Amino acid sequence: MFITVCGQKGGVAKTCTSIHLASVWHTQGKKVCIVDADKNRSALAYSSRGNIPFPVFPVSSAAKGTRDAEIVITDGQASSDEEELKHLAYGSDLVIIPTTPKARSVELTVELASLLNSQKVKHAVLIVKVDSRKQKAAFQARAALLKFGLEVFDGFIPLLSAFDKAEASGNAVYEAVDDLGRSDPRRMTGWSAYCSIASQISCLISKPSSDTNSSNNQMPISA
Repeated sequence: MFITVCGQKGGVAKTCTSIHLASVWHTQGKKVCIVDADKNRSALAYSSRGNIPFPVFPVSSAAKGTRDAEIVITDGQASSDEEELKHLAYGSDLVIIPTTPKARSVELTVELASLLNSQKVKHAVLIVKVDSRKQKAAFQARAALLKFGLEVFDGFIPLLSAFDKAEASGNAVYEAVDDLGRSDPRRMTGWSAYCSIASQISCLISKPSSDTNSSNNQMPISA
């Protein structure tokens, strides 16, 4: 299974999503790896800080490094270049587009989805960094994306300091601790959210293409 996580802008939890989906599947006994195709090498930097229990390869080593993997996740470049995005998505079973609930992020996601539709690449939107105090915006964003005919994952990835703590130590969020070594009280909320997303992916991949990604780009964005 080949998964690509990409978007047109930075700061939308691409690397966090790649790391945590890989972590979920690793805990399920899958042979999983990440290919870091981001110029910032964010996934490689993340893994270098701790003990991520699966390999992360630079894109230059992808052909050899992914040979034995059951699941390959490409942590893609944040880019608006059409050709670059086409090459990144080529060969993927599913492209995951993380987006925050902000209106501009939703607009960019619709633009990227239109490009992927033209290339007949299956894709789905993941709404991330959702503040528990502002969930109305997330539901509005989801409604707007659905009106465009986009496939949107059920559930949101919450905005949690636990994710920052996990990244700083190079671990998955369920291992997030503070400076005193105490477990973050909301770490399992973040972990459960990604477990839910991972469980939805195989269903999306097996869904016939005619049932997904029939976007209508004539509708106004209301997020």
